[in-house]
Amino acid sequence: MALVRMLVEYAISVMIFIILASVVISWLRVARVRVPYGNPVIRAIDGAAEAMLRPIRRAIPVAGGGLDFSPMVALILLYILRRIIARIL
Repeated sequence: MALVRMLVEYAISVMIFIILASVVISWLRVARVRVPYGNPVIRAIDGAAEAMLRPIRRAIPVAGGGLDFSPMVALILLYILRRIIARIL
């Protein structure tokens, strides 16, 4: 069970990192810092984050001013999931 718990916690940590990296990339784009769209790493991060955030974006509309709270909701859900897994396993 310890191996399963470690793998699940590792997967959750990777998901958290991907979401945070996607947020930083989007901030850089807003700040007009040149972020290469064709870079395979950037595309992989954007694609993976979008796959995780799309269901949340459907459920939560974008707030006034174009603020997207879906990354924050996803991070909160991942932290809750991590705590639940820690108690179960």
